[in-house]
Amino acid sequence: MPFTPRTRRSRILVAAVTAVAAALAVALTLALTVTTYDHTSPRAAREKASGSAYVPGDVDCRRAKCVALTFDGGPSPTTPKLLDILKQDGLHATFFVQGRGHISKYPAILRRIGDEGHEIGNHTWTHPRLTDLDEADARRELTRTQDAIERITGTRPVLMRPPEGRTSRKVAKICKELGLAQVLWSVTAKDYETTDSALITKRVLDQTRRDGIILLHDLHKGTVPAVPGIIKALEQRGYTIVTVSQLLAPAKPQPGMVYRP
Repeated sequence: MPFTPRTRRSRILVAAVTAVAAALAVALTLALTVTTYDHTSPRAAREKASGSAYVPGDVDCRRAKCVALTFDGGPSPTTPKLLDILKQDGLHATFFVQGRGHISKYPAILRRIGDEGHEIGNHTWTHPRLTDLDEADARRELTRTQDAIERITGTRPVLMRPPEGRTSRKVAKICKELGLAQVLWSVTAKDYETTDSALITKRVLDQTRRDGIILLHDLHKGTVPAVPGIIKALEQRGYTIVTVSQLLAPAKPQPGMVYRP
């Protein structure tokens, strides 16, 4: 068969396709072999622990239509108003608190959060991307916050939320060593970019589904005013508002594990 320009183009095309296929195969192999971290959903965690005993009086999210309400970045001057709202409605939330400028500045507010029965989690000392730090610095960010929370409240957290939701095998390893489970989210109002409480409310309601985890920031101007409307609308839709640990129960948070709806 004579060699023609068409034959040459065909061979070049075949070679190119083969090269692309090989590159994709390598990428897929790497994706499958380089495991990131262990993760599960609240529902899967509950199902795995379905035979466990349940404490009478607690919300049973295996039956109830639950959603966890969480707040990042406090405590702040706006937090007491939020606590008043939650107390009035008889609800408890999970607060992932930050060290510098928050725990260090408002220890009395943090103490009140604990005294009123809310769940407290670790959100690092200075809010860095833990994935960008070396292991020693990442551990220091979490340990310093753990120590401060325990000193003020008498309780050492078992939950943490990685800033920006960025985690890795390295972060999971550190968290496992420190006894911390990682908690991500399924609902974000992006309340850091708006002061419009109505918009914050709409974003939360549009995204919320059963077994979801809502992320808000009580330090932003539009957030706390939005909370009463969010609570009312969620309850009208049949949701039971709980803490993260209540959402997982009867499973218990496992150190190092990433929980994401």
